[in-house]
Amino acid sequence: MANLKEIRGRITSISSTMQITSAMKMVSAAKLKKATDAIVMLRPYSEKLQEIIENVSSTVDLEGVSSYTEEREVKKELYIVVTSNKGLAGAFNSSVIKELNHSIADTNYEIEILTVGKKVYDSVRRSRKVYDNQSAVFDGMSFEVVSNFVENVMRDFREGSFDKVYVIYNKFINAATQEVKKEQILPIALPEQAEVPNTDYLFEPNAKDILEVLMPKSIKTQVYKAILDSVASEHGARMTAMHKATDNAEALRNDLKIFYNKARQAAITNEILEIVGGAEALKNS
Repeated sequence: MANLKEIRGRITSISSTMQITSAMKMVSAAKLKKATDAIVMLRPYSEKLQEIIENVSSTVDLEGVSSYTEEREVKKELYIVVTSNKGLAGAFNSSVIKELNHSIADTNYEIEILTVGKKVYDSVRRSRKVYDNQSAVFDGMSFEVVSNFVENVMRDFREGSFDKVYVIYNKFINAATQEVKKEQILPIALPEQAEVPNTDYLFEPNAKDILEVLMPKSIKTQVYKAILDSVASEHGARMTAMHKATDNAEALRNDLKIFYNKARQAAITNEILEIVGGAEALKNS
């Protein structure tokens, strides 16, 4: 059985851990508000942009209009995988890596991975071909930074280096819930024209030129949205994980305090018994 000094040391250690996890929870809660505002503002823009592309594309013959809609035999795929640079966020990172492994398991296609986040980079760099590592994107998050590396992906797709491009990330639902998503970003998947309402539009200069401008912007926005979703999800997951860690530490500390008090009481009782026993021995001697 541990002595009283060891128990006091454990109580002190757990109290220090509680202070750390509680502070991390508050930091994540503060960052979550800013990250949530960013993704909430971007989502309507992204959805409306996709809606405009679908409506415009329904009025023209897409064949030969844009290389971004070209369907071809799949020989090589690129996965843009978004995790975080840090841990202590529950299953936030592992769930994305698990989805990646599931997606590329038993495939006959050549696979390359564009990593956004140190956690996924460390996981795949020894076993898979890494197309690019953009873990530094979180240091100065902006649409321009994301646009730069997505431009390279778009160029390689146009040149035939990849036949399909996917993005895997955590979609932010709320602070306690994140949903792992896998989305195809190239080629752009458009609905069948029969599914789109037959509406007359007036275009200036023309529908094809509009699609050539909107499609690249939509691709970049989709990746940027995935990263913003992941950032908000990370802070939500870490806040939840640190909240649970703090609660667990508090419960353990309380149990140790009870155990310490009982042990201390037992030690005092033993000392009293020894004194009484010694006094009786002196009295009878």
